Order: sequence, then structure tokens, then C-alpha cells
Amino acid sequence: MAAATIRIAESDADLELARAVRREVFVVEQEVPEELEYDEYDATSVHLLAVGADGAALGTARLIFGEQARELTGGVEGRVLLGRLAVVAAARGTGLGAELVRAVEAAGVERGAAEVELHAQVRALGFYERLGYLAEGPVYDDAGIPHRTMTRVL
Repeated sequence: MAAATIRIAESDADLELARAVRREVFVVEQEVPEELEYDEYDATSVHLLAVGADGAALGTARLIFGEQARELTGGVEGRVLLGRLAVVAAARGTGLGAELVRAVEAAGVERGAAEVELHAQVRALGFYERLGYLAEGPVYDDAGIPHRTMTRVL
């Protein structure tokens, strides 16, 4: 598979592509109820979109920052929240997921982040650990899927 380009999704078309990736991965594949997948944070978050050379959407991730991040991460100053990381089945195993994580981290740094928090599906803990994230706290249920909070100092 050819290399992907990652950009901040700013146009309505890009945002719709990111939403379609999330629908394919979370709603269809993982059976997360649609009303849980899309939330009030989508409107104010930074969305990253990975596209192939042909313009097809391959992956996405979301960055919550500022006051909303402080509310969601227990008031930790300088912490942003990485979420909704999704890569379509055809692009998995290519390193695209790691590239999206690094792109979210960079976007966070541009917005003053000193660390990143994410809520990882338990089956993805190893992926995030390889990227320098540390698990903390107990396993909990999110949308019927076991998760664990992870953090990384930037």
C-alpha cells in the first residue's frame, strides 16, 4: 500500500471522510452504537485524516484540547486527549496507526500540550505501549468494550 498523507480535516468533505472511517471501524466492525460513537466533542475537536494517493480515507483520529480536555482528564493542566483512532482494515499493519498517533501528538504540542491521555481498548494496549504510553488505573467498560486509560509525557 502506498504511503498515506495525514492532514487536519477542516473542510466538510474531510470531516465526512473521517466520520465514514469511524463508522466503518467502530459502528460496523466493532458494533459500537452510533449514538455513542459521535458526541458533542466532535464539533470542537481537531480531527486528523489519513488519505491514500487516490484520495480514499484510510484512517482518522481526534484531539480534544483546552478546557474540554481538562474536564475529561481530571483537570490535568497541559494534557490533551487522543481518541477515536481508527484505521480501515486494508491499511492496518502498515504503520499508519502509529503515524496518526504521532500526528495527534504534534497537533497537541502546537496547542500547548505537555502530555497525552487516551482510553485504549485493552486489545490495543501493546500498540500504545510501543509508542511510549503507560497504562494506569483499572480496566473499565466503554461502549461494551474493555478499555484502560493510558498517558504519555511529550
